[in-house]
Amino acid sequence: MNPNIFSGKTAIVTGAATGIGLAIAEYLICRGATVVVNDLDAERTESEVAKLNRNGPGKAVVCAGDASRVDFVREMVAYAANIPDSRLELVVANAGLTEFGSFFDFSEASFDKVVGLNLKGTFFLTQAAARYFREQGSGGRIVLIGSTVGNRAYPNLVAYGMSKAGIAMLAEQLTLELAPLGVTVNTVSPGATLTERTAEEEPDYAGVWSKLNPDGRVGLPKDVAAAVGFFLGPGAAHITGQQILVDGGWSNYSASPFFVDTILEADKKEEV
Repeated sequence: MNPNIFSGKTAIVTGAATGIGLAIAEYLICRGATVVVNDLDAERTESEVAKLNRNGPGKAVVCAGDASRVDFVREMVAYAANIPDSRLELVVANAGLTEFGSFFDFSEASFDKVVGLNLKGTFFLTQAAARYFREQGSGGRIVLIGSTVGNRAYPNLVAYGMSKAGIAMLAEQLTLELAPLGVTVNTVSPGATLTERTAEEEPDYAGVWSKLNPDGRVGLPKDVAAAVGFFLGPGAAHITGQQILVDGGWSNYSASPFFVDTILEADKKEEV
């Protein structure tokens, strides 16, 4: 197997200055790709790109900006397409955000934030990339980042779950228009994954999810990156419109921490 399978290829990865996006960028760079690293946090993006460029054999370049803005994602695709000595062939729409909240109290502002980045940003990045691939005439690979919450109901994540379900359906719908152009579009949907953000939400995040996941551990960003790498690699040339859930088997039964807490509270009341 060629260790530099992405040599000569340019990839765009949004939301890539931290967590899953950063792991995806690192995976591609270690296999020879030139990666356009996008994130809203310009200072952090610059810092992470400097670290990534120590790894080789590929390289990272900075493209900081708001991936929910249509004008920006179009400019980013144009920028990536003009990087010398490399051809834009790979796009990973990873940027997204989570907003917890009761359905009854969820605000319009929060809804617009979630849908604006997760759905609108993903849709228009995919459109801009697909237009370029059509003009280029030599195909391309697009991977969208969904979530197991787009496949299973989860407390206080109605808008988020709706947006992630929409992302998976976007990949399915686009098989009709993009497959004839040699462009594959697939979705990778992480389950509980230990990142800086999730560790802040729950101090024992790894411990909780190692009990809930059938494989006995929490997901790691590198697990998601490997699945993304498969869809972008040569072995997935005849796969499009599909979704992989990277969740250690959790979605097969879907017990959440909230469910467990509810059962424990009920048991306490019965004991009293």
